Amino acid sequence: MDAIVKPWPKHPSAPSQPLSDLGRAEPSANRPSREQAEEAVRILIAYAGDDPAREGVLETPKRVVDAYDEMFRGYFESAADVLDKTFAEGAAYDDFVLVRDITFNSHCEHHIMPFFGKVHVAYRPVDRVVGLSKLARLVDVYAHRLQTQEHMNAQIVAAIEEILKPKGVAVMIEAEHMCMSIRGVTKPGALTVTTQFRGTFRDDPNEQVRFLTAIRSGQR
Repeated sequence: MDAIVKPWPKHPSAPSQPLSDLGRAEPSANRPSREQAEEAVRILIAYAGDDPAREGVLETPKRVVDAYDEMFRGYFESAADVLDKTFAEGAAYDDFVLVRDITFNSHCEHHIMPFFGKVHVAYRPVDRVVGLSKLARLVDVYAHRLQTQEHMNAQIVAAIEEILKPKGVAVMIEAEHMCMSIRGVTKPGALTVTTQFRGTFRDDPNEQVRFLTAIRSGQR
């Protein structure tokens, strides 16, 4: 198959993802159509050495683009919307709230290969608390984008700090990266751990110890 590949338009001043990225992504004026995306998949199939017209992969471009719509929906979701509703019932509560073992899957921006694992989120509320499921949804907003683990960790912390304005925030992510497990050094099972602390968690080492102990106490 002869494929004509046109250079992708460059963005001379395109910034990297902002840390405090709380809203939906604005669709790029250069975002390709679905037909163009499916054609790109056909080109990759041909590059791999297969025939895009072969019966077994004939519907693959459509399936891949459908999967992209699902896996990268975070670009069109908003952290501000997820955390917009809080409850006053927590006014008398004076300690941190921890949601542990939030499972996630994402894709590294360097190889577009999956990385997956668990996120542990704690915050110390001021007067109002947010629904616990909202913290899991917040993780998904940022996980469903092209990411690095470090940047995703920082984005989750920044969103909670900016929107909820708590006394402190702590986030730990533990993940396995397929770009390290099945290619390159091929070390399956290796975990990458990132942490970030703000407010009371950063100022008080004892709070960090309590956070880490609470996470590990229920793990086997």
